[in-house]
Amino acid sequence: MTIELQRNAFKHAIAAGKLQIGLWSSLCSNIAAEIISDSGFDWILLDSEHSPNEIPGLFGQLQAVARGTATPIIRPAWNDPVLAKRALDIGAQTLLFPYVQNAEEARRAVASTRYPPEGIRGVAVASRASRFGRTAGYLTKANSEMCVLVQVETRPALDQLEAIAQVEGVDGVFIGPSDLAASLGHLGNPQHAEVQKAMQDAARRLKALGKPAGILTGNEEEARRYIDWGYLFVAVGADVGLLARNADALAKKFKT
Repeated sequence: MTIELQRNAFKHAIAAGKLQIGLWSSLCSNIAAEIISDSGFDWILLDSEHSPNEIPGLFGQLQAVARGTATPIIRPAWNDPVLAKRALDIGAQTLLFPYVQNAEEARRAVASTRYPPEGIRGVAVASRASRFGRTAGYLTKANSEMCVLVQVETRPALDQLEAIAQVEGVDGVFIGPSDLAASLGHLGNPQHAEVQKAMQDAARRLKALGKPAGILTGNEEEARRYIDWGYLFVAVGADVGLLARNADALAKKFKT
């Protein structure tokens, strides 16, 4: 039995300039992932940088979201080819690489998602990515559906924004509000005027290059403002936040 290579809906949508609304997932649960995958989001970020998420758990979460509306994206713990390889082998087609500081680091991220000669991805012939060897021509086709997002989240990285964004194979640039705020001297306060100005300027610069920009916020007003600024893939919340806020609100109704 042969199976066609899965089309990366998210990659093609942002390339076409279509707004993609997403949700952050940090609960490390296949059950939670399955629940939110049918909520109607365009993408779900399965985090392993700031969440205790490892490959076996991510494997189950990818299986859980397969029937839903959302394209799964994995954020490796670091811009590391081994971590990238493991995420790709379990079936991820889109990776968000954290803390990319310059064009060379962006090139390294891209290379880790491509088979030779375009990159350095290690070859597995019967992984989940190739439907356990059933995807016809997977090794020669896989590169075309890979989507690389790089995270710019410091002042030095912002200074290199154009160089990073123009690296061949970078499909989008994600601006990290919390770390950017810390880098700019406003730890814990991404709402600070200087941080907001930097994020608006980043969106403008990326739009001038024709490069999709992404961002995360749990605040509806902020999310709509970022979309107005030109951000194209926007996470409008996180599963942890949704659970905590709604649990708090329910308890408060009966405890006060």
